[in-house]
Amino acid sequence: MEVDERFMRRCLDLARHGLGKVSPNPMVGAVVVHQGKIVGEGYHRKYGEPHAEVNAIASVKDEALLRDATIYVSLEPCSHYGKTPPCVELILKKHIPRVVVACLDPYPEVAGRGINMLCDGGVEVVTGVLEKEALELNKTYMTSLRLKRPYICLKWAQSLDGFLDRMRSDASLPPVLFSSPLMLQQVHKKRSEVDAIMVGTRTAILDNPSLTVRHWSGKSPVRVVIDRNLTIPEGYHLLNGQTPTLVFTAKEKENVPNTDYIRIDFEGDVLRQVLHHLNERRLQSLLVEGGAFLLTRFLEEELWDELQVETASVYLGEGVKAPVLKESNVKQPVVSVYSRKNQGSK
Repeated sequence: MEVDERFMRRCLDLARHGLGKVSPNPMVGAVVVHQGKIVGEGYHRKYGEPHAEVNAIASVKDEALLRDATIYVSLEPCSHYGKTPPCVELILKKHIPRVVVACLDPYPEVAGRGINMLCDGGVEVVTGVLEKEALELNKTYMTSLRLKRPYICLKWAQSLDGFLDRMRSDASLPPVLFSSPLMLQQVHKKRSEVDAIMVGTRTAILDNPSLTVRHWSGKSPVRVVIDRNLTIPEGYHLLNGQTPTLVFTAKEKENVPNTDYIRIDFEGDVLRQVLHHLNERRLQSLLVEGGAFLLTRFLEEELWDELQVETASVYLGEGVKAPVLKESNVKQPVVSVYSRKNQGSK
């Protein structure tokens, strides 16, 4: 088991290279081992391109070694035709006698079928090696499939005395900036890793945010904003069409290039309607950056999986109060990251 765990850790390390590039597919790494030595390895590099198993097998210089090799994969090999052929068929075709898998794939068209096909083909299959670590690696993918909503990260920066910003009535007064240049980079790195980013109407109007990736490399997430009465001015960054944007509103309005206006029922459960729509679009991770009302709504409805709070060493004295965390055992150092452990009940 120690040997299997060692090679599976390499699979997980490889899989992480796909972060921000493979969604809505999961991150997957694969390693081919012959007589205790790695002879091939690969990972899923980009959505629509070959899977990890294909890249790992293709990297083996002497194909004859495959008949006496073990392939380690961080997620159950696929068994269906999608954008690429099934990896199970390739493993069987190459006569690889042993497959070690970290965790099963809950995707309905796989969900144990890949394991069964390998076993039926005479392959020795071992499952559950570093399963916990593999599930954590693809927590956004797993959350989307199991809970039918994106994995939700709430993020805000606040003063030492618990304020998000000074009181402002219009956009002429800029917001207080709490983040250091290093933390600003971290924020944009996080943006590059998620599928969508969300703010409410007040934040959109007062801050005129771009919600794009500028201080890090990578793609910008889909922008999401709630604007019940379409009060965001037409010339604002969120409506410039430069990045795919979803505007949830009560009004009828025709879509324009790169901006979709989606009508929802504001007398109903607004957040769950939004999350359902995002899940339908296979947007598996959502970063919520504000403001106070929107963040509080997510907290009150327990619609979150991860919470990131940056606390700056400054006092405002008054202003817009930060959301209140009810967990009495949660401490707030300068930078905190909180995660919910139970992701199966909401």
